[in-house]
Amino acid sequence: MGRSRRTIPEELLLLALDPATGTTAQPQSLDLGLAGAQLVELALAGRIAPDGDRIAVVMPRPTGDPTLDSALELLRRRGSPVRAVHWIGGPRLGLRQIYLSHLERCGMVHAVAGQMCGVLPTTRYQATETAISRDIRARLDSAIRTGVPPDPRTAALAALAHAVGLGKHLYPGNEGRSSRSRLRDLIRHDPMGGLVAHAVMDVQNGVAAQPRRSPATTAGQSGRQPAQAARTAPDPGRVPMQPHRGAGAMARAVAH
Repeated sequence: MGRSRRTIPEELLLLALDPATGTTAQPQSLDLGLAGAQLVELALAGRIAPDGDRIAVVMPRPTGDPTLDSALELLRRRGSPVRAVHWIGGPRLGLRQIYLSHLERCGMVHAVAGQMCGVLPTTRYQATETAISRDIRARLDSAIRTGVPPDPRTAALAALAHAVGLGKHLYPGNEGRSSRSRLRDLIRHDPMGGLVAHAVMDVQNGVAAQPRRSPATTAGQSGRQPAQAARTAPDPGRVPMQPHRGAGAMARAVAH
């Protein structure tokens, strides 16, 4: 996979990076979003494909990107299609730091060491290739402003940005409300991006235990009404509350 194009995980991370503070917005959900972004990137590369609410490996050949290839190998070892929510909610926390370190090696960000409360060591990151960050943001802005269906990469990026709660970071305040709404609506333009974005929201909402059912299938089940089925599916237009991580989130001060 050539390096002339940034991957979706890299673009999502650059979107989340606050240029003023050097920290990432929504750090707790961002790891989930990065895991989902890996799935989208692998799908665009033809390595995996959706199978209902599951992910199936269709070509195990490496992409040339070590981080993506590690995810691809883990999926291959499963042997059978894995549910997107189980993959995204699996023990792969730390992707944010992996990708920040990768962007630093590529010269995309610059690490600045510091301390929190004068005791805990911290590392903040400043973007060095600001033109690339501006281009990523401009693609989202254009899709929101024009209403023209975006390309699959931009649609997937928008879906993931909404899923991890970056809407208020990118388009804050009352003046950004309509842009946040249109960002959410872009989720429908890429099936794979929509699948993983909903999976990210499901994991955050703690509803990953049951498989997603289509309205027709659910309505046809004996003894269960359509209105009841609707309550089991997450609202794609709602950014979920972030899970409470307690003291552990404070202790993990790197790039926070």
